[in-house]
Amino acid sequence: MSNEVLEAVRTLLPVIAERARATDEDRGVPAETIQALVQAGVFRMLQPKRYGGAESDPVWFFEVVREISGVCGSTGWVASVLGVHPWQLGLFDEAAQDEVWGEDQDALVASSYAPVGRLTPVEGGYELTGRWRFSSGCEHASWVLVGGLVVGAQGRPVDFMTVLVPRSDYVIEDVWDVIGLRGTASNDVIVERAFVPEHRTTRNYEQAQLRGPGQKVNGGPLYRMPFGSVFTTAITAPVIGMAAGCYRSYVTAMRDRVRLSLGGGRFAEDQFAQVAVARAASEIDAAILQTDRNVREVYEHAVRGERIPMELRLRVRRDQVRATERALEAIDILFKTAGGNSLRRGNPIERAWRDAHAGSVHVANDVERALAMYGRGEFGLTVEDNLV
Repeated sequence: MSNEVLEAVRTLLPVIAERARATDEDRGVPAETIQALVQAGVFRMLQPKRYGGAESDPVWFFEVVREISGVCGSTGWVASVLGVHPWQLGLFDEAAQDEVWGEDQDALVASSYAPVGRLTPVEGGYELTGRWRFSSGCEHASWVLVGGLVVGAQGRPVDFMTVLVPRSDYVIEDVWDVIGLRGTASNDVIVERAFVPEHRTTRNYEQAQLRGPGQKVNGGPLYRMPFGSVFTTAITAPVIGMAAGCYRSYVTAMRDRVRLSLGGGRFAEDQFAQVAVARAASEIDAAILQTDRNVREVYEHAVRGERIPMELRLRVRRDQVRATERALEAIDILFKTAGGNSLRRGNPIERAWRDAHAGSVHVANDVERALAMYGRGEFGLTVEDNLV
């Protein structure tokens, strides 16, 4: 089998690359780009087949994300985040899936998972109020997944949930003015006393235990994978793609460059430059190989109907955050050795450097936390975390 979506996306890359600077400066991915990605099938890759999706091998999805991110970090980030949400929606109750995809199978869902919302139990569901930050690509979506704490009778949190809210129940406030991933338009989402029916909720604990009502109708292996493996990789894959794209731009730009300092001569003949290229290439390769290997192993366990061992789940997180570190190291090497030219605003190396560093601060890329969890597991200690 071949990754047909990848082939379709590759025909779009020149146009996405041409729009990269405007995407960055305008602080948003153009609607035309999103529509082209919809038509290419990107957002249906992890969507259930019963709703027109492909239920693709997740490794293929992350391959597509890296390719897009290689020419425009913001577009790749939005494609990854909006593209992974159909997978999570497939874990929700069938009624919630019908609401989103019943009339429009291309409907997109944004997110902001921080548990900053207040969920008050009412008849048939919950009343939700809150303000969430960092909802990437939310302007392109008609629904949003947000995190909230269920507040009991004593006014104290008693549960942590993710809930699904339609566009009619929230407003978007344009606050996104940052140094990197500027084109993601990761604006604030605000909900004021909206009713959320029970079927549009899922408990984060049950999700971490690989249980979800959606599995009753979506029985494929894709929906028996851990959120902590799928979503966190969707955050790292764009960063790896940014590094890979930066590498290609660097090699192309520097191959024929003649130095004006340090004695002159062709840059490509400088042994230190050759070593820098080798180091950067190795870091990028290691990031891709480890993340793909781990996701493939998790998926294969699910295909066989086997329990996914905690050791593997922890290894996914270990290598996922290390992949982000490796991608940043590669970009830092290239940025530094490109010299003063890398400082000029708008060139691919400068933009990739900003975007990758911005992506690295996402909570899923909390390196020390993830590595500590792996260490706990290796020492036989209990690990409890919703991102494993």
